[in-house]
Amino acid sequence: MKLKKSLALLLSGGLAVGIILAGCGAKSGTEKNDSTVIKIATQTPLSGGSATIGEAIKLGAQLKLDEEKAKFKELGFGLQLVPFDDQADPKKGVANAQLIGSDKSVLAVVGHFNSGVAIPSSEVYEKYAIPMVSPANSATDVTDRRLKTVNRIVARDDFQGPAGAEYAVNTLKAKKIFVVQDKTAYGTGIAEAFKKAAEEKGAEILGFEGITVGEKDFNGVLNQILSKKPDLVYFGGIYSEGGLLIKQAREKGIDVPFMGGDGMDSSTLVEIAGDAIKNTYITSLAGDSTKSEEGKKFIEKYKATFNKNTESYSVYGYDTMGLVLKAIEDAIKGNDNKLPTREQVRDAVRGVKDYQGVLTKVSFDDKGDNDFAKVFIYSFPEASYPAQFVDEVGK
Repeated sequence: MKLKKSLALLLSGGLAVGIILAGCGAKSGTEKNDSTVIKIATQTPLSGGSATIGEAIKLGAQLKLDEEKAKFKELGFGLQLVPFDDQADPKKGVANAQLIGSDKSVLAVVGHFNSGVAIPSSEVYEKYAIPMVSPANSATDVTDRRLKTVNRIVARDDFQGPAGAEYAVNTLKAKKIFVVQDKTAYGTGIAEAFKKAAEEKGAEILGFEGITVGEKDFNGVLNQILSKKPDLVYFGGIYSEGGLLIKQAREKGIDVPFMGGDGMDSSTLVEIAGDAIKNTYITSLAGDSTKSEEGKKFIEKYKATFNKNTESYSVYGYDTMGLVLKAIEDAIKGNDNKLPTREQVRDAVRGVKDYQGVLTKVSFDDKGDNDFAKVFIYSFPEASYPAQFVDEVGK
């Protein structure tokens, strides 16, 4: 009996404390109820072999979001970046996408870097009506599925691959080419687009071989290249494997030009390959920020904020976030200055026309591709980054 009485007193005391705390919480909430938090997620690889670019995209997005906080506060909203590490792994990307979808405060996604992660993850975004704007994905299937939520500000592989082939055949005079690809959606896609265009221009493709992401020893495929004696080697894949492939090729005496796509556009490529990087060419979806005053200001602010040099896609993370926030602002104003739905933000993103970022101009077509996307060509005459600008190709 005494035990029951003591328990009753304890429970009633706990209830009283709970009521007091609840009252305090309600008061605090009322005091801070002048702002509703809008979350923007980033999905990029923040660990693993693609982390250099993944972090650069996240930091670029963070910089732009921080710059826009004051404007959104005046509109009555707070802004918060929610970064997710997709690890360049489709399964992890999908799992993260489910978490993003379940958080109703998230109104948009800036991502991904890897097309093979973006494609399955975007199926989840479509289910939740969350708009995704990619600063880097180039595989054709990203937008060819015509999902309402999926957009990108950069060029497609069926534009980038042929641009590389044009330069390889007509400028570098490559007539016999050996192609290596990493068996991912991105690597295979760009390699196949390059191969088709090179053959149409009269080049002979001596081999089309695959390597595995994470592989370290490329002796097998390099022996095939040695025996075939090509004029040029093309690699469809990311800088982590590309740098090793180039380094090991030079050690074997393969001194012909190497070429790759935008997945090679990273300072880590040079760190891995070292002096072997010389006589390498890349096509990139990323322009040269140093070519404009706005670009130079961005580089300076990025370095001052993060104590890091910019990477190829730093500014594309920045411009993508800028576009997303412009669309959210439009959706707020179109909703009587109230918090918009995900569907309203999704439609506002697709409806963006002539958005001018630091380095990119964007208007989306009915598939979510950018009408103003370009491909840029760079060379590595020496072991330093960034590479030397050679040319650009527009649609």
